[in-house]
Amino acid sequence: MDLEKITPTNFIEDIIYNDLKSGKIKNVVMRFPPEPNGRLHIGHAKAACFNFSTAKKYGGKCNLRFDDTNPVKEDADFCEQIENDIRWLGFEPAGIYYASEYFEFMRDCAITLIKKGLAYVDESTPDEIRAMRGTLTSPGTPSPARNRSVKENLSMFDKMQSGAVPDGGMVLRAKIDMASPNMNMRDPVIYRVLHAPHHRTGNKWCIYPMYDFAHPLEDAVEGITHSCCSLEFEDHRPLYDWCVDNCDTPSKPRQIEFARLNITDTVMSKRYLKQLVDIGAVDGWDDPRMPTLSGLRRRGVPAHAIVAFCNEVGLAKAVGTVDAAQFYDCVRDELNAYARRYMVVPDPVELDIVNMPDDHREEIEITEGGEYTVPHPTAIDPATATTPVITRKIVMSNKLYINREDFMAEPPKGYHRLVPGGFVRLKNSFIVRCIDFDTDKSGKVTKIRVEKTDEVKAKGVIQWVDRATAADIKIRYLSAIVPDGDGTIEERIDRNSLTVGTAKAEPAVKELKVGEGVQFFRIGYFARDEKDTDAFNRVVELKSSYKA
Repeated sequence: MDLEKITPTNFIEDIIYNDLKSGKIKNVVMRFPPEPNGRLHIGHAKAACFNFSTAKKYGGKCNLRFDDTNPVKEDADFCEQIENDIRWLGFEPAGIYYASEYFEFMRDCAITLIKKGLAYVDESTPDEIRAMRGTLTSPGTPSPARNRSVKENLSMFDKMQSGAVPDGGMVLRAKIDMASPNMNMRDPVIYRVLHAPHHRTGNKWCIYPMYDFAHPLEDAVEGITHSCCSLEFEDHRPLYDWCVDNCDTPSKPRQIEFARLNITDTVMSKRYLKQLVDIGAVDGWDDPRMPTLSGLRRRGVPAHAIVAFCNEVGLAKAVGTVDAAQFYDCVRDELNAYARRYMVVPDPVELDIVNMPDDHREEIEITEGGEYTVPHPTAIDPATATTPVITRKIVMSNKLYINREDFMAEPPKGYHRLVPGGFVRLKNSFIVRCIDFDTDKSGKVTKIRVEKTDEVKAKGVIQWVDRATAADIKIRYLSAIVPDGDGTIEERIDRNSLTVGTAKAEPAVKELKVGEGVQFFRIGYFARDEKDTDAFNRVVELKSSYKA
């Protein structure tokens, strides 16, 4: 690899570039390490995009590793879903690993620390240990167990492993510095007793390592060179380094922190997303209002749009919040590049063409594709990097539906659709003139009558569907399930974030594949829902509200 041809684009790439150039490392090895206690959301996508893309850029590799050290909250289904999500984004892990593969190594490291006098078993309760840690302005208080002999600590640790100790009865603590200004270094717990079956190891273990102990050891075993994590782990870095330095590890990884992704009107916490699932506010982790990758996929968001957004946002040291409109702008740009266009009427009113016979039937041929450039070649046609040309036929008779908002009896200034006596073009067809209309007792228009004309120009174009052949579909309009604001998650839930309407559509809409993003003229971009296949989720509106 010729480093001179590579330009670093952020502070972490600067570090990687310099480490390679100086010879400090020979190859870049990174990892994406989610805990399998929920599904990935768009915040995880940012971390995944960065790790996989950066490793590739510098000729290295990136592993997918499941941090499965808490059997109570984790399961195999989440592992499977996470793996699917990573591949859906377009990334192929160099290897797939599990923290549970290293349990014996971690246990041996713990024993090594005990033998070095750097760890001790403590029977204190969680509340007592919490009180011992002190405060930000006062040092901690040493535990009475801190000066136990190595022999006694080894015996008690064996007892923890044997299953003779109840949950919470004992813990293993690292012996570091109770007066450290960094509270993470005040003899942190590194092992706890937990009698719970693990999704991979079953009942083999009843002790499990804490994350701060396990994570650096996992990185060291896998030969990770740059362990990149979110900014909240910055204060944990001294403990990360302490574990690597004091255990017999095969490599010395380096932890680097970056700011996590925050988006307006978007819940970015697995704990809160799980709460929405548990209380039934959504119909699962893949509800199309959820910011999970499975939810966004079900909604119809293209994978490349997510990657493009993550790349556009970039990496920073400082915490900030991104406008959700910026994300939907990336989605809109992607769909606009290749989405098919279909005529759909969400609020239909009958339209009769009076100077055409009742038995009139004609087929109108619509050709699309080819001219739309696809930014993500694998999304449509890898060979041409453009959408394939597709032709479909729609039937027109003298009895149609048009959208109610496309006719006004008393139009405002600047209205260019159908009005009494006015002309408008029926999309993909001819121009008609309104000659009459009917209303009910409330004044609501029930039928419009027009005549086909030989006019060649009209200011407006409206969509339509044939009444006899129109398909009945459902349209699902989506908005933020938990918008920004004050109060708890439950208090902020928008109970109207999903509304369902009906529409008349040209028949080809019924043939669309689940998840295929298309444009419904003048309504928005939509995709067929994978669970309710008669319904189409609005992926994003046609117009952007984003202001850079």
